[in-house]
Amino acid sequence: MLLLRLSAQDLLTLNSRRRMLPHLAARYRYFRGRDVSDTEREAWAESLVELAEDLVEAERGNVEMVVECAATVDEPKKGEPPLIDVVLVGRHPETRLPSFQLVELKRWSMVTRVEAATAELVRVPGYKKPKKHPALQLRHTYQLFTGDQGPLRGITVECGGFAYLHNATDDSVRPLLDTLAPTGAYERVYTQDSRGLLLADLRRHFAEDGGASEAEQLLRFMNLRNTPLLDAMIRSRGEDTVFTLRGQQKRVAASVLQRAALVLGNPDEPAPPPDDGRAVFIVTGGAGTGKSAVGLQLRADFEAAGHTVKYASGSRAFNGALQEQVGYTDKEFRKRFAYFSHFVTPPDPPLDVLICDEAHRVRERTIDMYQREEKSGKQPQVDDLLDASRLTVFFLDESQSVRPKEVGTASLIEGAARARGITPLRYGLREEWRCGGSDAYIRWVRAVLDIEAGTTEWTPDGLMHVEVADSPEELEYIIRTEAEAGATARMVAGFCWPWTEPVGKGKAARLEADVRIGDWHRPWNAKGDSFRENGAVPPSTKWSVHPYGINQIGCVYTAQGLEWDWCGVILGDDMVRRGDRWVYRKGQWREDPESKVKRVKVPGSFDMKLREGKGSEEEKEEEFARCVRHAYHVLMTRASRATVLYSTDEETQVYLKSRVGDVQIHGLRPTWENLPAEARIPHLPSPKRKGHDTTPGQELLF
Repeated sequence: MLLLRLSAQDLLTLNSRRRMLPHLAARYRYFRGRDVSDTEREAWAESLVELAEDLVEAERGNVEMVVECAATVDEPKKGEPPLIDVVLVGRHPETRLPSFQLVELKRWSMVTRVEAATAELVRVPGYKKPKKHPALQLRHTYQLFTGDQGPLRGITVECGGFAYLHNATDDSVRPLLDTLAPTGAYERVYTQDSRGLLLADLRRHFAEDGGASEAEQLLRFMNLRNTPLLDAMIRSRGEDTVFTLRGQQKRVAASVLQRAALVLGNPDEPAPPPDDGRAVFIVTGGAGTGKSAVGLQLRADFEAAGHTVKYASGSRAFNGALQEQVGYTDKEFRKRFAYFSHFVTPPDPPLDVLICDEAHRVRERTIDMYQREEKSGKQPQVDDLLDASRLTVFFLDESQSVRPKEVGTASLIEGAARARGITPLRYGLREEWRCGGSDAYIRWVRAVLDIEAGTTEWTPDGLMHVEVADSPEELEYIIRTEAEAGATARMVAGFCWPWTEPVGKGKAARLEADVRIGDWHRPWNAKGDSFRENGAVPPSTKWSVHPYGINQIGCVYTAQGLEWDWCGVILGDDMVRRGDRWVYRKGQWREDPESKVKRVKVPGSFDMKLREGKGSEEEKEEEFARCVRHAYHVLMTRASRATVLYSTDEETQVYLKSRVGDVQIHGLRPTWENLPAEARIPHLPSPKRKGHDTTPGQELLF
């Protein structure tokens, strides 16, 4: 848990815009599941601002303030994690080590001693029960923060703490200061009278240049900066331990493995009859909650235990990027991975385990695209998947279903399992690991797109960055600059332009610049599995990771399931803002008389698959709108650090700018140049493999 991470001067700027309290309250509600009290809101408004102003006066405005963070990395087994009001983060001016100060903020103006012999408990006006000396609270949280379960475990740092009673005088809280009070490096108490000493101590503990690098280190120690999925797979080569699972991820994986032991038994012993025991797990979670991380880790664990297991997906882009980056040969990949459509004929004997990622992409039934009826399904595709194994795990996010015939829902899977006499076990993942760990950004995207209720005004939180470019040229400049500097970055767009087949044959075929906005023209990513333009254009399955992919525009079908540091998202005319609502539009094309290429005649969606809905016209329109919203939800949640938006519609552009607001807050734009050295982690190269079809001299992006 962490509510906010900003430098002191940025926190004051945010507060001056009246956006600090709403942001903190929304984050608190998300983590705690209840509204914050008025007393707590008043404390934030007063105490956080007071501390930030003191830091600025001490010429330490660049020191980072991490507000309301958990003292331990993992949640405790019982109760809520103990919280630290503020962790100040910077660099020590003498040792140059990371410097941390844990702060307990109190608005108390007076205390009296409960017992003459001790100052451990005091009475505070307005509270019925005695309160602990704040130094004792600090002692406890300090021990947790630096202990075996804390983010600073095993790290050499400068670390201390203090309580700040900015409304009190020394005389009014004398029991907290006299010789009976607890003492120690992390047990100092400051009041109005000792404010000068506080400012001096802030200068003594922190260098003037601030703590962006140290704050980034802390986020990593707190597991708020995730390892990109493909990097983790490359590091492990897909074997053994793939990911360090966290929080809810751990609990889900442990439950699946525990249940599997009952259903599957020992792989060295003869297998029981196919109907002897089956299990179905349904794991739901939004973008970036780690569904694929859990699934891939389970695949590695089951395979290591000797079970027959396959990892299936409905996404060619995800599977293609995974094969390319990890370096699997075609044979190795087919042994471990599959598509949902591969199970029309069930394996004999059934697999021990089938892991179905992106299960929201499950179709009504498998249809062979080449009309080979014997390879088309005779029953719902979900039943094909359930027939294929004794234990099936489905991972899905219903808000990422982007086509009418994608019918994968938790209720559909649950019904199919119950029809077989299986009671499915259902889990939900809520903790966000993509988008910088910013659940606030995920909720903002969903609110802006009208997927769920919430605030549509973006508040910078120090975890994720969002901005609106003034033109496609500016958007491309930002994305290219970051890619050239060393970040991973891609441009994507709504399906609002025709998609021309390559002109010519084979690898020499040329892509048409279909995406046209004024004088700015760029091609979609290539179709198929072959390089184009003599190696200058990667196939769709490698577009997301190949360096030349920066020259093409991706769509929801080539971006789903993947992530980059920066993502530029072009919103087309399929979804435009009119007044207080979104309007959804279908496009029409015309044929250019000279080139014979299709061009936009009526702006809107050119995704023909979205026009295949069933039911009444009203139902079809509702389904069309839902799919368009979900497509942009996918595109806007691909970045781990920053999203850059641009709309081709003027009124929508104005709306987006009003929702994002002024982003020029000191130090928050996470460009590669602005990132501290600790955050500039290069992505791992793809292993060399036999049969690699990348053109010589074209190394992969990461």
